[in-house]
Amino acid sequence: MFDRRRAGVLLPLSALEAPLGRGGRACIDWLASAGFSVWQVLPVGPTGADGSPYWVRSDAAGNPALLDPTELPPAEAPVDPQFLAEAGAWLPDYALFEVLTHAFGGAPFWRWPQPLRDRVPAALEGVRRERAAELQRVEREQYAFHLQFGALREYAQGRGVRLFGDLPFYVAPSSAETWVHRELFQLKDNGEPAAIGGVPPDYFTENGQSWGNPLYDWVAVARRDFEWWCTRLAVQLARLDLLRLDHFRAFAAHWAIPAGAADARGGSWQSTPGEALLSRLRARFPDLPLVAEDLGVITPDVIELMQRFGLPGMRVLQFAFDGNAANPHLPYLHLRDCVAYTGTHDNDTTLGWYRSLDPPTTARVDFFLRAGAASMPEPLIRAALGSVAQLAVLPVQDLLGLGSEARFNTPGTLRGNWQWRVPPGVLSTELAQRCAQLNRAFGRC
Repeated sequence: MFDRRRAGVLLPLSALEAPLGRGGRACIDWLASAGFSVWQVLPVGPTGADGSPYWVRSDAAGNPALLDPTELPPAEAPVDPQFLAEAGAWLPDYALFEVLTHAFGGAPFWRWPQPLRDRVPAALEGVRRERAAELQRVEREQYAFHLQFGALREYAQGRGVRLFGDLPFYVAPSSAETWVHRELFQLKDNGEPAAIGGVPPDYFTENGQSWGNPLYDWVAVARRDFEWWCTRLAVQLARLDLLRLDHFRAFAAHWAIPAGAADARGGSWQSTPGEALLSRLRARFPDLPLVAEDLGVITPDVIELMQRFGLPGMRVLQFAFDGNAANPHLPYLHLRDCVAYTGTHDNDTTLGWYRSLDPPTTARVDFFLRAGAASMPEPLIRAALGSVAQLAVLPVQDLLGLGSEARFNTPGTLRGNWQWRVPPGVLSTELAQRCAQLNRAFGRC
């Protein structure tokens, strides 16, 4: 991915209609015509009621809501035995988890009857017998996801577009992963989280963020030679060309919050065996096609870990203009092996960001970019494309010049997120031509 200068677009699959079929192919056609060779997406697992791709029932499974219903395999066609064999490490348990979650009205697994909560073999065998048709339905959904995602990736490769995905650091509290591998997490006897992840106060929230995800029992994870993480990565790299490790800061140390704490300020930093984990991953995947999400509170041990394993980081231009001449997000401090963004899925759109700035920051942005209210967001787009970074990624909302109404996520809030959709017809030929002109001008076409 970093073999030459490239430009990409950040566009979640969920923002498109029929993203794994007609909608996805149309998007790839537009990207290719606009000179973009990278499509960055968010995690694609099955989401909960809030729609968050970082709170999924399984990060190995795919979200059936992303399927193109007009391109499903025939109902009478059998599921390919090879797919069942390749997915054997996660699919049977995930199907059981999905069926039981539905049977108990969406309740977390720690509220299920004890034999099912604790995976008593006889109880699980009874479910397999009594709910065989439901289990087969889940398997068929995942088979359809496998087929459509594979076809989409093949189509993208044919058009010169590479897929850049995202792997959350944590898993959801009630998920197939925590239900099946309880020994790998810090859980109470009934399966509830005993400690949860988050971050201390930062740019986004003055009280920090408390995510609710259970922490890993790193002693147990390491004792099993990080095999669970290897399997986790293998599933994603079978679908994607490049993978962003979300919350990479936690590979060096993680913010541990006692379950039940009022907010994230009650947490503390705890060490993570990140070097041992990444060494194991590099032994399994020698190319290690990963990008580190190195945003937030970054300490020297995080930087050292990234450098040791040659992992590119991220530079976000919306973070650059605080008046500090040594701010690493400033364009003149970008690195060749990094990914430059105007903003991420957690930021406001560039237009919304610019409109919210205080007067001194607005003056710094305008002076640095020779910009003004009438020209935004193009000056920031040009700054990202002009960066020395080999890969520049632009949120599609910025290409469309949209304001805060198109923001995808606001960290630390529970409502109104993950709902934005691409309006029909906006990915036009005229916009593609303008983007292609920009990408050619900055050597990224």
